[in-house]
Amino acid sequence: MQPPTALTIAGSDSGGGAGLQADLKTFLACRVHGMSAVTAVTVQNSLGVSGFYELPPNAVAEQIESVALDIGVGAAKTGMLASAAIIEAVADAVRRMQITPFVVDPVAASQHGDPLLHPDALAALKTLVLPLATLATPNLGEVRLLTGIEVRDRAGMEDAARALLDLGPKWVLVKGGHLPDGDAIDLLYDGNDFAELAAPRHATEHTHGSGDTLAAATTAALARGYSVPEAVALGKRFVTGAVRGSFPLGAGLGPVGHFWRIGEWPE
Repeated sequence: MQPPTALTIAGSDSGGGAGLQADLKTFLACRVHGMSAVTAVTVQNSLGVSGFYELPPNAVAEQIESVALDIGVGAAKTGMLASAAIIEAVADAVRRMQITPFVVDPVAASQHGDPLLHPDALAALKTLVLPLATLATPNLGEVRLLTGIEVRDRAGMEDAARALLDLGPKWVLVKGGHLPDGDAIDLLYDGNDFAELAAPRHATEHTHGSGDTLAAATTAALARGYSVPEAVALGKRFVTGAVRGSFPLGAGLGPVGHFWRIGEWPE
């Protein structure tokens, strides 16, 4: 029996902790067949991103079209889109291939703060991609770039969610993991109701790829037929387990553990 399918449209992380590598690991752990459209190749390790190389926009679009026309896409997500030209190509391909559900993770910088999105791409992200989104999943830094709102508390998360929904997505998940105190709380909004998703914080600095992993697990659940609220709850559960299973790697920040629910390798 063919498993559900999910497509990641994202950059490659040479360190394997984030980007399309994190997405594909998450899809596998969620029992979904993962496919990829590579947008850029980063030069990256646990200490940060030292450079990246973009693919031609037509090459990105052709990857999307190739898998959509033959295999089919049960759900898709974005990650690093890098440039306005790539964003335009992705938006056009997603629209023509009628790909839905479509999760937009508006990746603008790495966890180290290294930029992954050219300044001229922000307007294209807001006007071309977010209006196509079933769900947008920004962290607080991305919220600030997209809306100008500096979130410091729950009221700020609600204001940001309203402003983000005005940009066109059907649902918004404002990720509050960067707030300093208490549980890790995310806020889901559909224009009518707010739903809070809370999980205990785990005392670790090794959370590289956590945002990609949350979006990918949510995308996998959407591919399996769950509703947006159900999929987000499953995504939150998955990333919480992955953070709990995180590990050190290299001299810097280690990744979350995508294989936490697969089981132990035999001794």
